[in-house]
Amino acid sequence: MINKLHVGCGNDYRSDFINLDYGKRHKTDVEFDLENIPLARLPFPGDRFEHMLMSHVLEHLSNPLAVMQELHRVMKPGGTIEIHVPYGSSDNAFEDPTHKRNYFLGSWQYFSQAAYQRADYGYRGDWRITNRTLRIAKHSPAYHMQEDLPNALRLAMTGRNVVDEMSALLTAVKPIRKPKDASEKAPISFMFV
Repeated sequence: MINKLHVGCGNDYRSDFINLDYGKRHKTDVEFDLENIPLARLPFPGDRFEHMLMSHVLEHLSNPLAVMQELHRVMKPGGTIEIHVPYGSSDNAFEDPTHKRNYFLGSWQYFSQAAYQRADYGYRGDWRITNRTLRIAKHSPAYHMQEDLPNALRLAMTGRNVVDEMSALLTAVKPIRKPKDASEKAPISFMFV
């Protein structure tokens, strides 16, 4: 049985995953529109998957918290999801009119319970941030700072078009933690391409 889910597979069909997307434009194993969450649930039982891949999907969603909560439901405890998004201060994030949200290094905490110490948005998923990776292209002013990562990070946090893409590896925490118990720091790595 395949225990990996490719969420929003688009044209990237992978034979070692269950490929999920909507519409007749893409080859899929399961047709499902993520915009229907939370009104509809994914057609899988709880604790079904060990790994998920979601590449350049999250920034297109109207309700990312509901989607991440539903993905948490179908993920096994300790399972991982790899997510790729355009970095929030890049032209890739701003120029596409179908993008609904920008994501930055701190955005991932909102998919854990750590962000809800002072407010409760009703979100009941919990993902531990295992790693965050910033992809820095040759055209970026930070590309030549490979020996000076603290300054490369500072530039990435304050400049435009320094980082092209960001990815995160998140691990499902079950049962979910109490917000006061969920504070954590996650490593940041760089990919110079």
